[in-house]
Amino acid sequence: MSLADTVTVMAQRLHERLQECNGDEILKAEAGAKVQKFTEWALKCIGFHSRSQGNRDRVGQNSAVEIQLQLSAFKTFLDLAGNHLTGKDFTEAFDAACFPLTLFSTSFDPGWATGTSANAIQGLLAMLVEGGADNVNQCFLEASRFGSTELVRILLQIAQRNSLDVDVDLALGFASHYGKIGTMQCLVEEGNAMAFLGPLMRAAERGCMPVVQWFVERGCRDMELCLALTAATSSSQVEVAAYLLPHVPKHILAALSIEILKAAAERSGRSLDGVSFLLQSDFLGEPAATYAVADSIARSNDESVAPELRAFLKEHWSEAAFLDGLKQGQEHYMNLVRIVKWGESPICLRDLPGPLRVAIAYLPLYRECRKAGGCLLSQRRRGQLVEAARRLGGVELEEASQGRQLLAVLEHHLPSFLLNT
Repeated sequence: MSLADTVTVMAQRLHERLQECNGDEILKAEAGAKVQKFTEWALKCIGFHSRSQGNRDRVGQNSAVEIQLQLSAFKTFLDLAGNHLTGKDFTEAFDAACFPLTLFSTSFDPGWATGTSANAIQGLLAMLVEGGADNVNQCFLEASRFGSTELVRILLQIAQRNSLDVDVDLALGFASHYGKIGTMQCLVEEGNAMAFLGPLMRAAERGCMPVVQWFVERGCRDMELCLALTAATSSSQVEVAAYLLPHVPKHILAALSIEILKAAAERSGRSLDGVSFLLQSDFLGEPAATYAVADSIARSNDESVAPELRAFLKEHWSEAAFLDGLKQGQEHYMNLVRIVKWGESPICLRDLPGPLRVAIAYLPLYRECRKAGGCLLSQRRRGQLVEAARRLGGVELEEASQGRQLLAVLEHHLPSFLLNT
């Protein structure tokens, strides 16, 4: 098999490996074009050598594998080509040399990135840069996107030695988008990437917990954490929001509480699950303050407040909603009294044991409140619970009583076998 045939086989194998990869079709098409560039460039080098030497190198059947895995063969190609290569050729050569390492580095023997192999690759790529390759940053970004940490490290070193600019912050964005944690760590520790906000917010919006956790553990500014929390709630990524909430200082949340709720609703796509999460979690750490900010937005005439948010808060989380809940609780109790006195059911409620009467009256409300979860109940449910607890407890409860305290009153009167069903 001639060297030209060997290069063709290598390109074909790379192309086949590419088709086996899962991923964006556009990225695969771009990578396919790089395979073609590699083939054309390698054949051009061989052609120069053939014309100048008048012979052809012969290689064995196993050389295709060696050439594929040992990229130091590119150095030989360049030596053979002599002065016939232009700056564009060096650029395409650099692209072709980086391509298999970018796409398939995880399939290679891990030892390729250390020792003699690493030195050979660094020497080859450095020589291509000296020859005029001007696409180091492009290859660096692609290596970051595919998570080829070893190649990212090598390109960082080449850029530093040759005083070249590579966009480590943009590379961090690419790596984080595809969840390449190892590459992210390399970019921060060895490339000094510092722009955490954009990648952190996008990860929070997508609900990519490992990436969010990595950024938080690396250390983020208070406002970065607050904006990431807003991004998570606006996308209804409740799990990520629950992780971020304890990391945001309370004084930041208090100062920006109205804006946080407004922003969470504006970009929510009509889903207010994120807003519900913040309120149910008592995101301000003080029930009175959390209820107050919800009521403030519900009563506001601010045109920047989304109508859906205002209507939602007015119906469920405002002071008016609490009063409506009290009224509903009173009406519910009066209906029960009417049924007991004048109901015509064969089963007389007054003859049932007290706990069963309580279950008939209030078990649905109890289960709704338990299902809602969180630290706080909505004002409407809280109003209903306050009225129920008053009737059952026989004492006047403060309206400031919270969900857990109110549910405890119901649990005391409900049959125990129904509490966990």
